[in-house]
Amino acid sequence: MDEPGQAVRGAHHVQSLERGLAVIRAFDADAPNLTLSDVARSTGLTRAAARRFLLTLVDLGYVRTDGKYFSLTARVLELGYSFLSSMTLPEVAQPHLERLSSEVGESSSMSVLDGTEIVYVARVAISRIMTVTINVGTRFPAYATSMGHVLLAGLDEGEFDAYLEAARFDRLTPHTLTSPPALRAELAKVREQGWAIVDQELEEGLRSVAAPIRDRGGPVVAAVNVSTHASRTSPEAAREQMVPPLLAAARRIEADLALSPVRAHHG
Repeated sequence: MDEPGQAVRGAHHVQSLERGLAVIRAFDADAPNLTLSDVARSTGLTRAAARRFLLTLVDLGYVRTDGKYFSLTARVLELGYSFLSSMTLPEVAQPHLERLSSEVGESSSMSVLDGTEIVYVARVAISRIMTVTINVGTRFPAYATSMGHVLLAGLDEGEFDAYLEAARFDRLTPHTLTSPPALRAELAKVREQGWAIVDQELEEGLRSVAAPIRDRGGPVVAAVNVSTHASRTSPEAAREQMVPPLLAAARRIEADLALSPVRAHHG
């Protein structure tokens, strides 16, 4: 029997997966132990279908049974682990980004490295300074961004060589670093000083500073930045006025991350 809305679902829709998840969702705090009949009634499945799904879940370790009653095991928590781990970093960072933006009066963001690009995972927008709107999920080439420089500086030699092989270096503005040796030299500077500044390499008029976020074990797992319009903030002012609060925010994020129950992961 089709579920409501089934008609609009595409050919990709796997009804057996939908039904298996419905069986898991039949259990809750009010009904932690259910009989076969209970599950069939709750999900709208036949008793035979409900039995097949339940016994499959028992085989996989997500459900236990005493022969009459069925209940979930702690293993179902694994199903939410990926979501929790991906959400931990942005959720930890968001209040610190809000405080940072309030302190400097500019937009702030967090991103992670995905292949040759950075991906925004958290953002506080004060004003629009780019021709494109930046949202969570927005991607930019790592070589042309301050957060990209911080993230690339955190790679080991083998990882960076692999990045150079995969990346395409387009000249996005007259200021863009497109030479691998020049980029390598800039990243060495970033590693030494602990932060990056990119001056109009991604887009004319956009100036930004970024700092790394390190996991408890030491690897760089994300980057935070503050971005401003070049007409508002000189490179010297960015270094003097924006870098200190940026680094302080990064340390606060790392301190909270160290207390988080779920470790940060690369995106």
